[in-house]
Amino acid sequence: MRRVRSFRTEKNSLSYWWKIKNPLIVIFNFKLIYLARYMPSLAIKRFLYRLCGARIGKDVGVGLGAVFDIFFPENIEIGDNSIIGYNTVILGHEFLVHEYRLGKVEIGKNVMIGANCTILPGVKIGDNSTISSNSLVNSDVPANSFYGGVPARRLTRKN
Repeated sequence: MRRVRSFRTEKNSLSYWWKIKNPLIVIFNFKLIYLARYMPSLAIKRFLYRLCGARIGKDVGVGLGAVFDIFFPENIEIGDNSIIGYNTVILGHEFLVHEYRLGKVEIGKNVMIGANCTILPGVKIGDNSTISSNSLVNSDVPANSFYGGVPARRLTRKN
């Protein structure tokens, strides 16, 4: 199971997002994250994500169109020399009908995440791992492994 904290709500938690996170902070995060989404400079992208509270290591490359959680970017940590592929989404929260969940996403060093992936809250991806394109990562990925699919599972490399 993912490492998430659950908070019960009476009704649809998304309808009350403004009670969960200050709207001014969400607007600030939205502007910076969507600016970074289309920014060609990787150094400026890293700077913008760090300004939102995400912990981004040295030499991290975030592909065009990638989106970090605008509500809880502080729940995202990416290790040195990792690559986040084109159009990938990294979430630090989930709004559900009768609850919302928060969880830290820990991406290790030298990790390669392919294009169009979704990383759910509470997931840890170990150092030197690879996630293939179009994958849904909803559980931990051990170090030095190759995962892919929906949901992501261990794959074997054919040489």
